[in-house]
Amino acid sequence: MTATPSRIVDIAIGFMGAKQLAAAARIGLFRALADGPRDLPALAEATQHSERQVRTLADAMNGLGLLERRAGEYRLAPDAEQYLAGGGSVDLSPFIAFLDDISYRQWLGYGRTVDTDEAGTLELDEAGWADFMAGVMTYNALHAEQFGAAFDFSGFRSALDFGGLAAGFSFAAMAQNPELTTRFVYAPGFTESIAAEAERAGFSARVSVEEGATESTEPGGAHDLVLLTHVLHRFDAAQNRAILAAARGAAEAGATLMLLDFFLDAEPSQRAIDALHAGEYFNIDGTVVYPIAEVEAWLAETGWAVDRLVALPGSPRVLVATAV
Repeated sequence: MTATPSRIVDIAIGFMGAKQLAAAARIGLFRALADGPRDLPALAEATQHSERQVRTLADAMNGLGLLERRAGEYRLAPDAEQYLAGGGSVDLSPFIAFLDDISYRQWLGYGRTVDTDEAGTLELDEAGWADFMAGVMTYNALHAEQFGAAFDFSGFRSALDFGGLAAGFSFAAMAQNPELTTRFVYAPGFTESIAAEAERAGFSARVSVEEGATESTEPGGAHDLVLLTHVLHRFDAAQNRAILAAARGAAEAGATLMLLDFFLDAEPSQRAIDALHAGEYFNIDGTVVYPIAEVEAWLAETGWAVDRLVALPGSPRVLVATAV
């Protein structure tokens, strides 16, 4: 294959597309097309921005595949309609705003992170933390949606959701299976909203909530499904072994563990989104995306047999294991 510079240039200028995507979402470009195609003057009027800037953004989004352009009119591509224009249950705009306003600024110091191997720290005011949480929880909502679409939960009866940050993963499973109950054991500070969310979703009678420090709590029980969603990257190796051992202690023989997180591969080709998040997590707050071989070793040490690895579109992967 003849070498060309295209891939290198595409990566190097990738931040330009990200900034234009953020601007397009912020001014309502995608929402302006929710009811059908529009030409440039109509888009400029709908977004209350100049035709020059709107054309730049619309053409950029067309070049990146999020908008189609025909006979002088722009229309939404299916993914933009679903996730940016209100066509689906998850609107990624708060997540994009978080990346643009908070994450991007933090990445400006990434060179120091690489050179010193010192974790990044976020310094935000109250409004900044509210934007941070809105972005993170929006991304979690996407993960939960994709998680629910990827698995069949009809065979389970008793789930333990241990150490997570958001109830949406369990709710996606419960929506499939009216017989499934879920016991949430979350760290203090992450349990307050679960009861209210369960009531809104119609799951109050099927949910129980307990508090306990994730790295030291042993929930016990005999559950046939254990969920650890966005847990491992927040703890060190010793803590993760303890968490996985505690999860095994709460599972009946043959129970299923679903471990959702980003992982670094041992295969010749790394899944890009996982490695990018390894940089994001450590640069933001020092949390760690672990090599999958290390995670599999922890599982073997704590009584779990790895079954398979399932990739979720635009989201982490799920390492599925069985209690032995």
